Order: sequence, then structure tokens, then C-alpha cells
Amino acid sequence: VQLQASGGGLVQAGGSLRLSCAASGRTFSSYAMGWFRQAPGKERDFLAAISWSGGSTYYADSVKGRFTISKDNAKNTVYLQMNSLKPEDTAVYYCAAVNKGYSSYYYTTPQAYDCWGQGTLVTVSS
Repeated sequence: VQLQASGGGLVQAGGSLRLSCAASGRTFSSYAMGWFRQAPGKERDFLAAISWSGGSTYYADSVKGRFTISKDNAKNTVYLQMNSLKPEDTAVYYCAAVNKGYSSYYYTTPQAYDCWGQGTLVTVSS
């Protein structure tokens, strides 16, 4: 599967953005998905993960209650709704996918994923 992330941009603190990650390929519905971000000079951090069906989700503490991951298998797209954005949320955001054959699990480490989008830049101004 190939992934194309979009929706990044410049937003003021307290604002919202919705990132999209469109996937090509007929087997997208079987993929578990995740969102990560990487700020300059820092490691890639886990943000949110979702199982293939969307029935299971998991969030990093830093975004819990502010970000929501969702998956639309009919549209081959995974979303990250980001609310109450803070300047420290500024980073390049990446979506990732892994095919575990309709497993109900989600995955929180970069090493678990084998497909990555190109990244979309989110800048939050104070």
C-alpha cells in the first residue's frame, strides 16, 4: 500500500486541524494504522494507533483527549483530528500502515510499521 498524507498547515494555538492519509491498494481495510510526528532534532514519536476495523484505538498521553484517530475503509483513508493545538505540537506528521491480516491489535512503535506516508508539516503559532 502507498500512503499520501495531507492536511497540515499553520494554525494558531488553540485551533484545530484534520490530517488525512489516503491509501492506495485493495487491501487497505486489513491494515492497522498509526500516526507519528517528528520535530526538528528529535526522534519520531508515536501519537495514535487504530486497528484494521477501527474498533480499537490507543493514544499517547501527550495527545489523549485532544487528538482523535479514525479510519474509513470505504474511502481508504485514516484521519487524525487535532484539537486544542499547542506550539509544542509543531512537527512533521507521518501516517503509517501495517498489514496483520485483520488482527484486532494496534501498534505503537515505528518498527511495527512497514509503510509510511511522506509527512505533512503542522506549525502551531503562539
